[in-house]
Amino acid sequence: MRIVDVKTYVLGTAWRNLTFVEVHTDEGITGVGEARMLNHTDALLGYLAEAVPNHVLGSDPFQIEDLVFRMMRNDYARPDYVMMSGIAAIEIACWDIMGKALGLPVYQLLGGAVRDRIKAYANGWYTVERTPEEFAEAARRAVARGYRALKLDPFGAGYYELELEEKRRVVALVEAVREAVGPDVEILIEMHGRFNPATAIEMARLLEPYRPGWIEEPVPPHNLAALKKVAEQVTIPVATGERIHTRYDFRELFELQAADIIQPDITHLGGLLETKKLAAWADAYYILVAPHNVCGPVGTAANLHLAACTTNFKIQEHFNDFAEEFVKAAAPGVPEVVDGFFPLPSGPGLGVQLDHSVLEQHPRRRVFFNLFAENWHRRQAERA
Repeated sequence: MRIVDVKTYVLGTAWRNLTFVEVHTDEGITGVGEARMLNHTDALLGYLAEAVPNHVLGSDPFQIEDLVFRMMRNDYARPDYVMMSGIAAIEIACWDIMGKALGLPVYQLLGGAVRDRIKAYANGWYTVERTPEEFAEAARRAVARGYRALKLDPFGAGYYELELEEKRRVVALVEAVREAVGPDVEILIEMHGRFNPATAIEMARLLEPYRPGWIEEPVPPHNLAALKKVAEQVTIPVATGERIHTRYDFRELFELQAADIIQPDITHLGGLLETKKLAAWADAYYILVAPHNVCGPVGTAANLHLAACTTNFKIQEHFNDFAEEFVKAAAPGVPEVVDGFFPLPSGPGLGVQLDHSVLEQHPRRRVFFNLFAENWHRRQAERA
């Protein structure tokens, strides 16, 4: 079997463009992959335009190790966000091809299931006015949809420091959400790399009474010594990793033991096998894995297959229950969250197929999403 063509499609939404690939083979089997490139869709498409003829066409989709190795080595460039996302989209599609050819779900090819359901948390649910009342009501709606864990960034457009009034507002938002959902729903606090260590430590301590399950990216991702400083002075578990794009760059994080939970993004780390390797390495440090996932249905399906077969998996992020309905319709087949869990995906392959009519109805949008703009949490991006 050989790869004979790769087609790309971009689905436009209010704040993100979702890039899908279809990898076609000479035996008529087609695999799908996906990467969500925040504000860098052109860069991804440009990378694929050069990488596909040089590395992908003519390759055996079953030889995933060889294909990924060649894509990383032969460009003679330091792998980055764009390269690793392009590799991931192709790599995920190859697993889909392999599963379809063998009649098996992808997780069976990666070692088999170690759980019979996959814990999920909701994100993107708080696109409301930034008041305690509105956040509380939105949290109740998310729980009513079946979620038993919710993540939120209550910090507005904060960066490095917060004014006293803003600190009080943040605490009031989290307190309102805790009161709305009760003691048995997990609350996860997203910080988006906003703060200097002193502010991150202060805010974590102020939020401790509401029992967050983690604080995520408390400081910018470029200085792991600063992250370690936070981790050593807070009692809430620290999570990070969505902006680390190779397993080699996780080395220092592990050696410093600066985080309790890593959040690699399969679609930015080179795909399923690279992330599976990273998870095994993390397990040697007793670190849990909670993959970052802002993708549409194909990326979400890939995440579920990884979660099914990863022993130190913790919980899976999910946006698409709080996005436009056509996002899920673009590639139907992802199971629904029930009582806080996804059932295992069913195959063969990833278990999803692109609906080209949906893609045609919702073409790419020229948007720019800025997490440091006022009201960014409404997820209505500025026009680029």
